[in-house]
Amino acid sequence: MGIGSRLSELMRHRGTNANELAQKIGVAPTTIYSMIKRDSKKADIEVLIKIARELQVDAEYFCNGTPSASAPAAPSYEDMEELIARNGKNLSAEEKIKLIKLLSELE
Repeated sequence: MGIGSRLSELMRHRGTNANELAQKIGVAPTTIYSMIKRDSKKADIEVLIKIARELQVDAEYFCNGTPSASAPAAPSYEDMEELIARNGKNLSAEEKIKLIKLLSELE
């Protein structure tokens, strides 16, 4: 099973498609479609890391073992910060207060 097969299976499992994934990671959709079509054992490492982060798996998911054997990668502080910065404007005042309370409870 090559990278494209694993990627296709993972996107199906995560409920996304190549266009959505490409937009989220900032690459052309043709890049994703090409990876799937070629189903190669090689890929641009930077793109692969972006895909892995977005789909919450380790980059090794695409190279080693079986797809079901890979555990989701925990989001980093930077990932969480980016998520909040990108989506914070869409939160209501009540949701923002809930988020602040949740974060204050973690200390």
